[in-house]
This record gives sequence, structure tokens and C-alpha cells, in this order.
Amino acid sequence: MIIKKFLGRTEEEAIAAAKKELGEGVVVMNVREVKPKGMFASFKSKQVEVTVAKEDDKEPIKQVKREVPPVAQPTVNFQIRQEPQPEKAPTVRDLERAGVSLNSQNIERKLDSLQSLLENQLKKEEEIVESVGGAKSEAEKQEKSADVSEQPENPELDKFLRLLYNTMLENEVDEKYANQIMEDADKNKKPNVPFDYILANIYQKMVLKFGKSEGIIPAAKGPKMVFFLGPTGVGKTTTIAKVASSFTMEEKKKVALLTTDTYRIAAAEQLRTYANILEVPFRVIYTQEELAEALEIFRDYDYIFVDTAGHSHQNEDQLEKMKEYMNVVKGRVEYQVFLVLSATTKYRDLLRIAESYKDVADYEFIFTKLDETATWGSIMNLKLQTDTTIAYVTCGQNVPNDIERFNPQKTVKQLLGGKK
Repeated sequence: MIIKKFLGRTEEEAIAAAKKELGEGVVVMNVREVKPKGMFASFKSKQVEVTVAKEDDKEPIKQVKREVPPVAQPTVNFQIRQEPQPEKAPTVRDLERAGVSLNSQNIERKLDSLQSLLENQLKKEEEIVESVGGAKSEAEKQEKSADVSEQPENPELDKFLRLLYNTMLENEVDEKYANQIMEDADKNKKPNVPFDYILANIYQKMVLKFGKSEGIIPAAKGPKMVFFLGPTGVGKTTTIAKVASSFTMEEKKKVALLTTDTYRIAAAEQLRTYANILEVPFRVIYTQEELAEALEIFRDYDYIFVDTAGHSHQNEDQLEKMKEYMNVVKGRVEYQVFLVLSATTKYRDLLRIAESYKDVADYEFIFTKLDETATWGSIMNLKLQTDTTIAYVTCGQNVPNDIERFNPQKTVKQLLGGKK
């Protein structure tokens, strides 16, 4: 993997320089503003430093089916350029001299609790062995002493990797993906390699698997229509209110709210209440003709957010009606579609829901209710299974605060046992 820094007057200029040198497919790992230094610093313009990564073409990634888009605003700033492994495993000082940064707040302070978790786990294993009186069969003892050369070269590291693996499974990461991650980490397992190096490698590659989200992208011309789909009870209406509040109050954009949910009066009234608070127009849409009319009425607006009826993903009639609404806007305005899902839903059900909405439109994910579950593995499972972008996550009912752009670093930290 090649990791390099580029400077520019803007982030876009720095990324363009990176693409010019390294080609397409670079992944943005870090963006920071660089203040000029020296005697004449006050007369110099500020610059933006972008750290990018690119997989070596000679070492294709087996786990990822297609090129991973750039990661947005990561907190990790690895400066690694892989070279052929020396016969002797590198020490921490060797890695630092080679330009390897293992800091990043010491990999989120060992993911806050991973090191203590390891120590506790090893202690438990020792207690279990003692509690059974060291109950190993004589045959096992003989096998253990028969050939010392077959023993792991770094048993503590093996225990560390096993703990990471078990932690991912406890967070409900699918065993298939956990195995892929561990197999990849095993390739970098050398005698005397520090835990930090292995942890950094796993952390970084998991972040890359999530990719980047642009969120809601403004239209080049005219309003941007944004549809929010999803089952009943996942929090679509509240999510729309959060997004609309952000664009209206913080970005000062002209926003209109529509709903096609004519099945639940409470849902329409809830969105109407939010519209009144934000002082933005609101309409209930009953037919395709009314949707086309609304497009004309709000053609001078920046965004038109559309709430849709929540229903079972097995209801083909309602899915077909939703597709008809999409057909109304095709060719008239730019639009985006977000499938809103609850992080508390079982992974098997998430797969079914994602599959059923696939025929309606191309969508991005929004995960809600992250504050109501302790396991985030389904988020990673669904991302890797569907190769669909995760745009936003929500973690509470407060409008407009409890929503944020999806943060891969935060999610990976949680999956590996770090604190929220």
C-alpha cells in the first residue's frame, strides 16, 4: 500500500495532485489545514494537506470486489509504504525510522480498552486452566513436548488476534468477514512484530472497506429531490426532520417537505409540525400528478425532501407504487434515494429489506437507533454484502442534533472493542 501527502490551496487541488501522480482510486486518509511558518508566515496563504492511500497494483485486494471509494475525514494518519519484509522482524524504532506512524492517539488509545480487555481475557483463560486442575490429557502433553518447533512463534500475538476475532463475533460481525480480516492480518504476522503494528493494519483496512459517503449532494441545476424509504418504525420522519433542520438552519437553504404516506395520519401530522417549526412549506402527495405539480411549485428551491409510507418489504403493491413515484421525477430533476434502516434489526432481515428495495431505486443507507444497540456488526455485514454506501447514522430522537455523517473510524473502533 502506498501512502503519501500532498499540498494544495484547497482540498480539491491537493486531491487532484494526488490523482495526477498516483492515478485514480486513491483513498483520502486525512485532511488538515497547514498554517504557514517562518518570518513571513502572516503574508503566506494557508494550505491544505491531504494524506492519500492507494493499494499497490501488484497486491490486489481479495476481499473487496471493486475499487473502494475514498474515506471521508478519517482520524487515522498512517504514513506507510510497504517494502519487502526483511528477514528479521522490525522493531518499533525500525518502523518509525521507515516512516510508519503508529500513533493516531496510539490507535485510539488501543481502541480505549482493547489492551486491558486482552489482559483480562488472558487472565480468565489462566484461571480456567487452573480451575480444571490443568486437566490436559497425557497424550496432549506428549504432543506438546514432542516438537517444540511446531509451537507458534509469537503465542501472545496469537492470543491477541484471537481476542480481536472473538470481539468481532461478539459484535455480530459475520464469521465470513471476520475470517477474511484475520486471514489478511495473519499475512503480516511476523516474530517480534509489535501488537500496535498488527492492530493498525487491521484498523486501517477495515476503515477502507467502508468507503466514503458524500451525503446529500446539491443539484447542478434546480432543486434536489431526496426520497427516504424504509420499513415502518425505523425513524424516517424524524430523520427527515433532522436533515431538513440542518439544511435550513445551518446552511440557509430553501427546503420543502412532502409526504406520500397517506396511510398514517400521525406520520403526516408529525412532519407538518416539523415544517411549521422550520417555517418551510409542506404538502401531502396522493397521486403522481400531485408530485409532478409539486416539482413545478418548488422548482426554485434547493431541496425537496420526500417522506414515504413505511410498510413491510414483502408488500409488492406498495413497492410498485413507490417505483411509480420515482418514475415521475426521472429526467425532470436530480434526485437521491436513501433507505432508512434500524441498527437494531437482525442482519437476516436487513438483507431481505435491502434486497426488496433494490428494484425500486439505487439507494444509500441511513442507519438509525445506534444508541439502542450494543452491537454494530450488522452495519459492516450489510455494507460488505451489498457494496452500498452508508451515508448517515442517527443515535437518538433529538432534532436536529442526533444525526451525523457516517464515520468509518468510529464504527471500526466499536467493532474491535473500543469504547463508544
